[in-house]
Amino acid sequence: MEIPYVTEPRKDTGLYNAKVGIWLFLASEVMLFGGFFSAYILLRVGSVEGTWPTELLNVPIGTFNTLVLIISSVTVVLAWSALKLKQFGRYKFFQAITIICALIFVCVKSYEYRDKFTHYDVILNDGTRVDGHLVEKTDEYITLSHPLSYPAEKGIAYRPIAIELRDNPPADAETAGHDGDAAAAHPAEEGADEHATTSDSHGDGHGHDLTIQMADVKKMTNWGPWANTYFAIYFTMTALHALHVIGGALVIAYLWGPGAKMWKTDPERYTNRIEISGLFWHFVDLVWIFLFPVLYLL
Repeated sequence: MEIPYVTEPRKDTGLYNAKVGIWLFLASEVMLFGGFFSAYILLRVGSVEGTWPTELLNVPIGTFNTLVLIISSVTVVLAWSALKLKQFGRYKFFQAITIICALIFVCVKSYEYRDKFTHYDVILNDGTRVDGHLVEKTDEYITLSHPLSYPAEKGIAYRPIAIELRDNPPADAETAGHDGDAAAAHPAEEGADEHATTSDSHGDGHGHDLTIQMADVKKMTNWGPWANTYFAIYFTMTALHALHVIGGALVIAYLWGPGAKMWKTDPERYTNRIEISGLFWHFVDLVWIFLFPVLYLL
């Protein structure tokens, strides 16, 4: 039995089955992501003033990924229009760019995740709090690169690093500690150098490494989803979005490769499939357009 309206649209609605199905599916997706955005808003509004982390994400990288997805949205439309014009070669070209953009986005996102999972927050027994990227970790000590001290308005409320960077001390320690500049610190308490040492990792007075004895560490964690509420919602929302990117890219890649055989037997139905996959891809891009300013800029 042949199923009606899989290629030709209904006369009363002007839609074919797949388009009705994808719009219903996207409606459920809107409710899914809408719940997460609502949770983010409620968590941020309900947080204690001055404790919500900000400026912890790499805005240039996020901007680059945004541009990548915007380009992919353009190419997926051009690919569909090429099929409508019976230009199969142009379709293959533009859809290949879409797949490449998806791979670039996932790779860049993986780099961001790795950066967070290698960024450690260390609390010492004397109350000193410092964070930096992991260089080396053993049972005896941990070495961090580019130690940072964030001011309270960034939502971390870290105390200034209680270590004097002897290789290149700041000209104005008090101002540097307040501004939270990388490698800017001053001795907050006497005897701080007893549990931590510094070294110049590049030999040019910049990019210091900080070594801390494990015996002096009270608590240590990286910037994973368990670090705080902000990173929990950040990883949840971006990981869910990344799964949608991967799923959409796999469908597009299948239709671009093995699934392209349908173009020879039923080109109109194949064109409809490309349109449906494109609608899903536009939704994925639109979600990121909201995620980027909410997580990276606000």
